[in-house]
Amino acid sequence: FNLHLYPQMLHHLTETREEYKKEYDGEGVCRQRGDPESPQLFKHGDIILGGTFSFHSRWKDRQETYMHRPLPLECTSLNFREFQFAQSMLFAIEEINNSTDLLPGVSLGYKIYDTCGSIARSVRVALALTNGNEIVSAPSEEPCTKPAQVQAIMGETSSSPTTAIATVIGPFHIPMISHFATCACLSDKSKYPSFLRTIPSDYYQSRALAQLVKHFGWTWVGAIRANNDYGNNGMATFIEIAQQLDICLEYSVSFFRTDPSDKMQKMIEIIKASTSRVIVAFLSQMDMDVLIHELSHHNLTGYQWVGSEGWIFDSQTAATDKYHILDGAIGLSIPKAHVSGLKAFMMNFWETLFSCKFNQSKSSAEIQRDCTGQEDLTGVQNSFTDMSLMPIFNNVYKGVYAVAHALHSMLSCNKTCTKDLQLDPITVSSMHIQNIHFKTKDGEEVYFNENGDPAAKYEIINWQPREKGIVDFVSVGLYDASLSADKQLNLQNTSLIWAQNSQQVPVSVCSEKCPPGTRKVLQKGKPVCCYDCIRCAEGEISNITDSVTCTRCPPEFWSNNRRDACIKKEAVFLSFEEIMGALLTTASLFGTCMTAIVAYIFFRNRKTPIVRANNSELSFLLLFSLTLCFLCSLTFIGRPSEWSCMLRHTAFGITFVLCISCVLGKTMVVLMAFRATLPGSNVMKWFGPTQQRLSVLGVTLIQIIICILWLIISPPFPSMNFKEFKDKIILECALGSAVGFWAVLGYIGLLAVLCFICAFLARKLPDNFNEAKFITFSMLIFCAVWITFIPAYVSSPGKFSVAVEIFAILASSFGLLICIFIPKCYIILLRPEKNTKKNMMGKGAIK
Repeated sequence: FNLHLYPQMLHHLTETREEYKKEYDGEGVCRQRGDPESPQLFKHGDIILGGTFSFHSRWKDRQETYMHRPLPLECTSLNFREFQFAQSMLFAIEEINNSTDLLPGVSLGYKIYDTCGSIARSVRVALALTNGNEIVSAPSEEPCTKPAQVQAIMGETSSSPTTAIATVIGPFHIPMISHFATCACLSDKSKYPSFLRTIPSDYYQSRALAQLVKHFGWTWVGAIRANNDYGNNGMATFIEIAQQLDICLEYSVSFFRTDPSDKMQKMIEIIKASTSRVIVAFLSQMDMDVLIHELSHHNLTGYQWVGSEGWIFDSQTAATDKYHILDGAIGLSIPKAHVSGLKAFMMNFWETLFSCKFNQSKSSAEIQRDCTGQEDLTGVQNSFTDMSLMPIFNNVYKGVYAVAHALHSMLSCNKTCTKDLQLDPITVSSMHIQNIHFKTKDGEEVYFNENGDPAAKYEIINWQPREKGIVDFVSVGLYDASLSADKQLNLQNTSLIWAQNSQQVPVSVCSEKCPPGTRKVLQKGKPVCCYDCIRCAEGEISNITDSVTCTRCPPEFWSNNRRDACIKKEAVFLSFEEIMGALLTTASLFGTCMTAIVAYIFFRNRKTPIVRANNSELSFLLLFSLTLCFLCSLTFIGRPSEWSCMLRHTAFGITFVLCISCVLGKTMVVLMAFRATLPGSNVMKWFGPTQQRLSVLGVTLIQIIICILWLIISPPFPSMNFKEFKDKIILECALGSAVGFWAVLGYIGLLAVLCFICAFLARKLPDNFNEAKFITFSMLIFCAVWITFIPAYVSSPGKFSVAVEIFAILASSFGLLICIFIPKCYIILLRPEKNTKKNMMGKGAIK
């Protein structure tokens, strides 16, 4: 408050304290403070029930100066719905009073007050119902503590006034039964011990609304709520559940029907700037009427509205919507109900009260007073005769009957009731109303759970516009909180009408769904519903819509082009069918055939000097080993298997050692033969045919032992290589023991170098007899091939490494075959005149 008002406030408080001293004469003496509160509707009875209803929906604001006592609240805007709620209470009381089965001989009275929707006035009225309104002209000697004036209070309609009343009367344990206050906060028995209600808690409604929104795929919505307990608590629960269901709120704004226009304008601007097409409105009927009025000025149509039970089935709200802003709205309502006799009672009430007929062409507040009182209101359609809120009327009706059944049990009624029993509100509330369970005359069960709430059931209502601006509230489904989670929401196969009379379900998402093959990446600074769809990387897939992550395919699989499925990788190996495999196979077979032809030529001419020279036996053994060398290359082609992997390397190693040992033997024969011609030399006896055979066998046996050790310790085995290519599997033979592999190659290399040295030493022997120079040249080719093989083999990927190894085998084999045997074949076939012993020996002298 303003500081300059403080002296005035202090003066006012001083005067108030002096007035209090004059009115309060001592302990135990009570006087009523303030002005008495008179009920709007009153009837005497043995037992009095209180009622609080907002017959007016607004009040005039005043700027208090604190100079005098505040004036009584000036209520405005008649709300005839609340009159109907009050009539439902009167109808139930009258029906009970006329019953011989319920509370026989006991009459119920009532005191019904108008709260104007004001929390402050609601508290004042509650205290009036609790204390009474006796005007005492002299000091009363009665004790200040005495039984409450009423045994129960029916009302309020809104949650905020109800919360205030329940807080005030809670310590007195006066039962309060509301017909339309749905705030989940009121279920807290520690704060509101004597509160009960005949309408389900928003704890269930908020969850139902969130499930309804999720059902239609709306993940990007706006929210408008009433700035009171009903709207704030209901929307808080909705937001909590919406987050669990991956629903995002673009905005959440609140307002109250008495808010200034500038605040309403800000809210309208937020709605205009939004991209969501669905609005969840947690509002009362009065708040929605104000909102419709504002939206109409800005032509905000085309939005899909999702409504709470506060306005979704209110016919007056539909009549107010002249611009069809709410067409196609969907939401939750209290299940349809019927109270037989209530409509006739209300018609009779209005005819009796006003003794006139309401003008249907004018607003509901304008009443013609020039009537005879004999008119029939049955055919008139306006706020007075509207029965669309029958479910709420039924809630009021059930609340009154709940109190009556509790009193009936408490008073031990049979044919008559015990009237001299002192009623205790604590007993009425805690021991009887909480535990009652009965059926109404129309067959509806009434009971309360441990929180004072009824069973939570809702109808799902769809606004379907018809001709002449009439809106049908079509029931399209049910929500039953007592069922399992997957069965609570049950939508019927009824054609729904959406915003702007569309037959298609509206789309309201921040981002379109990410198709399979993509994953969601959140947009920076935006809610989780706003994301970009990023294609899965190679080797990863997502096979569901809106996938958060991409799943990597197993090693044997790879992603397809759409990235939505894993397909088996192509197995890659050097096969006989492919061009490279076919060429190498041809080369291998060609070398084999060529070797066989040379062997045939040598066999046919085995008696000739050129064949017999330099140990023909070693020549045939060399040709045999070369044949094996050509053929062993075929074991490297084809799908690797356990046996082929062990065979290819060992066969290669042994056959090549056999081949080189033969070449080495021939070289040694040349050297020894030359040394044997020198005077006094006796070398040949140490390197005769037997020694040559043993040397070849011994040299080869060493390689065989190396291969056996390799196969025993860690043999080669087939493996799948996933590293070289992302989308292919290389089927290859793993070496097992790399030491074994390089030992085999190293031994071959050692023999080749030794053979080269020996041949190099024999290069100056007489040409006619000497083949050492051909062996030297062949060893140069052999060594060059295998020296270049090592880096090529290591750097070649997959099947190309196998091809390099085969090429090295074939190249070195062809080198030996061509360099050693082709010159002799040339002489045998084309120059037979030189194939004589004389020619072989004639030019043997050293120059």
